[in-house]
Amino acid sequence: MLISRAPFRVSFAGGGSDIPSFYEKYGGCVLSTSIRKYCYIALNPQFYKDEITLKYSETEVVKSPDEIRHRIFRQVFKDFGVRGVEVTSIADIPAGTGLGSSSSFTVALLRLLYTYIGKPVSAYKVAKRACEIEINELGNPIGKQDQFAASFGGLKYYEFCPDGFVKVEPIVMHRDSYSELEHSLLMFYTGKLHDANAILAKETASLATESDKIEATKKLCELARELRFELQGNNVYAVGPALLKGWEIKKSLANGISNPLIDEAFARGMNAGASGGKLLGAGGGGFLLFQVKDDATRKAVREAMKDYIEMKFELDQAGCSIIFME
Repeated sequence: MLISRAPFRVSFAGGGSDIPSFYEKYGGCVLSTSIRKYCYIALNPQFYKDEITLKYSETEVVKSPDEIRHRIFRQVFKDFGVRGVEVTSIADIPAGTGLGSSSSFTVALLRLLYTYIGKPVSAYKVAKRACEIEINELGNPIGKQDQFAASFGGLKYYEFCPDGFVKVEPIVMHRDSYSELEHSLLMFYTGKLHDANAILAKETASLATESDKIEATKKLCELARELRFELQGNNVYAVGPALLKGWEIKKSLANGISNPLIDEAFARGMNAGASGGKLLGAGGGGFLLFQVKDDATRKAVREAMKDYIEMKFELDQAGCSIIFME
């Protein structure tokens, strides 16, 4: 048996600039961290050597990869040609909540099958292959940040070059600064799932033609660069204002990114004393992230957000890995 694990991510700044229609012309950058909430995929050889059994929110038993209904499972199994296995997927967080769950799944599955066939592979190759599958082969209107965050893990600055190469740079801070950053972040679930692809399709189209959307995304990139500089100087409380400024810009990129429910929940947290915040992911629902400077204010924010589920989390440093092999 093998079990792989890939983390979910929290994006601080630059989201949207990792979409090909933007970075292929202007270059893009994102600053994000992975968190200790994971997608797990387990593989075990099964008795029937000509079958593939898949268990996720559904159960599929097939003879050929072409018969698989799950789009990512189907594409990956067609690539690897593996049969005679049972594969089970579970996750700490529901899909559609703005934490890059689809890409974490793809990365964990690739790492699992590369290990199963005995082929050594780097974190970069796993992330690159996950991008090829999701963006090029399945045609999802998404960017590259989620796949790289899931594969590499940690607090990183990613630069998306026009030629497709991705530069990965760790944010180096004092150990106490990492702990302070982790302690300052609060996350609350708005109670609504969203279809990231529908929102991102609109955003992708606008980035190809609309000059105001292009300029707004350039500002998001500049925010990511500025935040990288501040964090490397151990100014962890630069995150809150960057989140707030980025959220105001993000809402201008496409309809459906925010709504009255999200606006009301966001106002609760800010009025209670958060220094900044944003909705994670493409928009429309999922998790709100706030930065709060002190314990007393954190208590006030939690009280203001008591109608929403708080998800406590820690920062991840490991990225995608094989966590069990027998």
